[in-house]
Amino acid sequence: MARSLKSIVESLIFVHDQPLTLDRLCTILEEYERPEIREALEELMEEYEQGERGITLCQVGGGYQLRSRPENADFLRRLTKTKTVKFSQSALETLSIIAYRQPITRGEIEYLRGVDSGGVLKNLLEKKLLRIMGKKDVPGKPLIYGTSREFLELFSLKDLGGLPSLKEIQELAPHDPNAEQPALPLDAIDA
Repeated sequence: MARSLKSIVESLIFVHDQPLTLDRLCTILEEYERPEIREALEELMEEYEQGERGITLCQVGGGYQLRSRPENADFLRRLTKTKTVKFSQSALETLSIIAYRQPITRGEIEYLRGVDSGGVLKNLLEKKLLRIMGKKDVPGKPLIYGTSREFLELFSLKDLGGLPSLKEIQELAPHDPNAEQPALPLDAIDA
C-alpha cells in the first residue's frame, strides 16, 4: 500500500466535517481503484486502534470519521465547557420506537407510547435526528418517519444493526420480580 494514498485518505477524512463514504472517496480519488482505497481505510482503522492515540477512525453514519476516544470525554468537556446532549424521557422513548420500528407513522408511535407525540417529533426533526421517509399508502396519507444519518453519528453507530437487541437491553435492565410492568405491544403494529 502506497503510504501517500493512506496519507491522502487520512487528510480527506480529517478535514471533512461529516463522515466520508467509500463511494465519495472513490469519486474524489479517481486515480485509485476502489480496493486500494478500501485497503487504505482498513489499514488506517487498524493503526488508530492499535496505538495509544486520542483519536480513532470510526465507521459511522455510512461513512468514515475521525473521532475522539470516548474514554477521554470528561477531559474534552473541560476544554470546551459544553453540555452533553440530554434528551427528555419522551424524546428517548420516541427515538427508540422509531429506531427499532422504522418506517413508522406518528399514529403508530402514539399507539405504542399512549400519548400525543407531535411536539416530540417536531423537536427531533429540528435536531435532524429523524427524517421524513415519505407518506404511507393508507387513507389520510400519514408521514412515515425514520432515523437520519445524524442519529447514527450522534450514537456512534455504523448502521442500525449496531443497536442493542431486545435481549441485550433486558440483560442490562435491573429485574425486580415484584414490579409489574406492562409489556409494549411491539408485535401489534404492521410496519
